[in-house]
Amino acid sequence: MRLLHLRWPHLLLDLAQARLERPAMDARSCGSFPTGPIVLGGQPWTDGMVLDANPAARALGVRRGMPLGTAHRLAPEAAFLDPAPDADVEAVESAFATLATFSPGLAGTADPADPAFGLLEVQVDGLERLWGPEPRLVERLTRALGGVLPSQPSAGIAGTRFAATLAAGHASAGAPVVVPPGGEASWLAPLPARLLTPDPDVRARLGRFGLRRIGAVAKLPRSALVARFDEEGGRIHARANGVEIVPFRPRRAPERLALGLPIEPAVAEVEPLRFVLHRIAAALAEQLVARGSAAASARLRLELDLAFARAGTPTEIRVEQRFPEPTAEGEAIERLLLARLGRTPPPAPVSRLELELASVGPAAGQQLSLFVPQAARNARLGWQLARLALTFGEDRVRRVELADPEAPLPERRWTWQAVESGDRA
Repeated sequence: MRLLHLRWPHLLLDLAQARLERPAMDARSCGSFPTGPIVLGGQPWTDGMVLDANPAARALGVRRGMPLGTAHRLAPEAAFLDPAPDADVEAVESAFATLATFSPGLAGTADPADPAFGLLEVQVDGLERLWGPEPRLVERLTRALGGVLPSQPSAGIAGTRFAATLAAGHASAGAPVVVPPGGEASWLAPLPARLLTPDPDVRARLGRFGLRRIGAVAKLPRSALVARFDEEGGRIHARANGVEIVPFRPRRAPERLALGLPIEPAVAEVEPLRFVLHRIAAALAEQLVARGSAAASARLRLELDLAFARAGTPTEIRVEQRFPEPTAEGEAIERLLLARLGRTPPPAPVSRLELELASVGPAAGQQLSLFVPQAARNARLGWQLARLALTFGEDRVRRVELADPEAPLPERRWTWQAVESGDRA
């Protein structure tokens, strides 16, 4: 197997900078990117963690994963930026869609909270006839990704995931490191042995034994390493000798179902839109049931007729709505979206309505109680609360959550929690 690893060491910070430096015509642009120490993760008075930091902040001791309050004490003069996880996920999913035009074997994460965020894997076996030699393939891939992600990645190709990751780490932007097939062990040999394991104790013991290079570790018998380091010793021996220990598993691309219908003549009231939305939601729900799947969110797109609209009215409205739980019920989807439209009616008559169900995955079964009727009432309650929050406002709907049932003071035994509607615009 031949694997290409594309690595963006600070992709979160690069994406944040690209958002701030958009042209002024973009309504989401907030101005120029700040200078000096920069910490991404939120404001220092919140309970969040540092997601990324620029070199100036890292020089002051700020590290990824530390509390924001600690980062503020280390770098009080730093600019603290709020994250935009939805935009980050959208950017990486777009990168996956671009890479899928070159190879069907892709892996990686689009979760900004995952430590592996910024590392994408591409299986490149047998692609020479389509895209040319491996260096040429990397050039094509990075050029295609240039319009999706803001910075150029470092690239490495090898026969194992471990070697490909190190190759990408040692590469410079625009100059990929290609390990010859079967040459993983010889390429790894001169590298520091501490790269073989993330365990600091094992790293220290390797240094005390005088094993400072991977090649020295590879010459030892596997049984000796296992005797010293248990199971980690076996993994170290395999990595040092260029043997794969973590099989490559391609990601399953998230499915999306979409359907749209024109509305003639265009209507401005929410009630007539119910009939069109009911028809579309029912049709998409039937497809979900036939596939044994469920959707976790919906995207609604309304095209507006601007013939008699006020100046400055947008040509379309896009609404994204998360569900309290993945579902394949068209009626539940319809009611939640109607509650959203009832809260913010369209500013002009609607000429076309499109509904897309996203984050589609296998439907999870639910164990029903034998003696208690309406066993799914807790799930239904979540949908009811979401609709109430959309109708009356999230600040007007609360739920009780037990904090400490054995607290001596009654007011300490429970707390009020806000009910989130789960909507995103």
